Amino acid sequence: MADLSGKKVAVLATDYFEEAELTGPVKALKDAGAKVDIIAPKNGEIKGLEHVDPGQSVKVDKTLDEADPNNYDALVLPGGAVNADHLRMERKARDFVTKIMDEQGKPTAVICHAPWILVSAGLARGKKLTSYFTIQDDMRNAGADWVDEEVVKDGNLITSRQPDDLPAFNKALISALGA
Repeated sequence: MADLSGKKVAVLATDYFEEAELTGPVKALKDAGAKVDIIAPKNGEIKGLEHVDPGQSVKVDKTLDEADPNNYDALVLPGGAVNADHLRMERKARDFVTKIMDEQGKPTAVICHAPWILVSAGLARGKKLTSYFTIQDDMRNAGADWVDEEVVKDGNLITSRQPDDLPAFNKALISALGA
C-alpha cells in the first residue's frame, strides 16, 4: 500500500450520506497515513444512513465556508441519494468540486449517487464514469459515457457504483494519491 503521509484529503458530505461510502474511504486513507477532513455545509455532526436505516453520525472538521480546496491533495464524494441531492444544490459545494477536480486536476473519487454533483457542476460531460445504476440516465443525459463497472478511472476522476465496490474504489483512490 502507498504511504500517504503528508497528503491531505477532503471528504465532502452532508446529512444522510451512505455510511460505508464515507467511513470506508476515510479508514483506508487514514490507514495509509493521509490526513482527512470531513467538510460539510454546516458545523457539528452529519447523519449517516445504512441504505435506508439510521447510521452513525460523524463530526464535521470544517464547513464549506472554512475549507480551502487549495489545501487538499484529493477529494472524496460519498453517496447516499439525499446527501448527493442536497450537496448538488449548494453552490459552494459545486465550486469546491470544480476547483479540485477540474481546475487543479487532483484525484476526485465519487461513488454511488454522488456523481449527481458532477452533473450539476457541469463536470460530467465527456467523462467515462459509473454510478449507482438508478442514475445512469442522468449521467448519460448530462453527456457522460456511463458504464457498469466496479471502478472507472478517467484522468483524475475515479467513480464506483455502490458499497460493494469500496475495496476497488479505495485501492484506486490510494493508488492515484500515491502516484
